[in-house]
Amino acid sequence: METATGEITIVCNHCDRDIPAPNIDLHRVHCARNLEKCKICGDMVPKKHAEEHFLNAHAPIACSMCKETIEREVFDSHKGEICPKRIVTCEFCEFPLPAVDLAEHQEVCGNRTELCYQCNSYVRLRERYNHETKCPGTVLNNVESSRRIPRAAEGDGNGRRRRDGNGVSHKRLFFTIAITGIAVLIGSMFFQKKSE
Repeated sequence: METATGEITIVCNHCDRDIPAPNIDLHRVHCARNLEKCKICGDMVPKKHAEEHFLNAHAPIACSMCKETIEREVFDSHKGEICPKRIVTCEFCEFPLPAVDLAEHQEVCGNRTELCYQCNSYVRLRERYNHETKCPGTVLNNVESSRRIPRAAEGDGNGRRRRDGNGVSHKRLFFTIAITGIAVLIGSMFFQKKSE
């Protein structure tokens, strides 16, 4: 074969590279003695580093979280999306926990209730989005707020301001948060003991 510069080359039958014709004999001896073609990626690597090349570039990796041995090519995907021990967060309370425990945790967590301030009823967290889109209190409050002054500014007839219903609701909210915190703490201890 002739290159663009007019130099004649010969393909080495060991490494498949084009070698200038005057150097081919010396190259073949050196190449066959010192280099080896990787069976996986096809790269030529020094024979003395072939095992190291395999371990660093192709050998399966043990996942530090689940201890499963994973092929190197899919390791990043395993670590980020598949590993049952990867840390994920609950969609209801944003508590971080291993993915393997998520479904059970969300089953309990999603059944917790919170007070809807629009219709004054308790709604399961898992149903909160649907409730917000269909809440009867949202329509009533929007209509009422356009017709009258805010409840907090209304008087009670004796010259005193009527207490806003949210005063009680704030207490309920803090109580709900405290109970939720305790439940999450107990749940995390339970899940931790269960996994051990």
